[in-house]
Amino acid sequence: MDAKATARFVRITPRKVGQVSDLVRGKKVDEALRILQFTHKGAARVVEKVLKSAVSNAVNIEGKIDVDTLQIKEIRVGPGPTMKRFLPRALGRATPLLKRTSHVTVIVTAPGHVTAKE
Repeated sequence: MDAKATARFVRITPRKVGQVSDLVRGKKVDEALRILQFTHKGAARVVEKVLKSAVSNAVNIEGKIDVDTLQIKEIRVGPGPTMKRFLPRALGRATPLLKRTSHVTVIVTAPGHVTAKE
């Protein structure tokens, strides 16, 4: 049994979210939530929110499930669309600013369940 949650168009660069997701990849859900709670990065709040949503989806899919046994199977962080802005500079020039966005996907699984290969 796998449960998935996705946050799209998050206004944080994929590199920053990837650094936080590397901290919790493959860990148990309760341990990952503890790590994210004490991580002093803005992306930690985003990953925590998506992880809680995936756990909630697992409970809704399976019904009565022990949340303590859930484990993070996969965390994917990909680039979303980039907003392009320009900053005025000296002598009439302009410098491009790239405001990057991210798509964050978390998949949680219960270790006792057998999943079919796609």
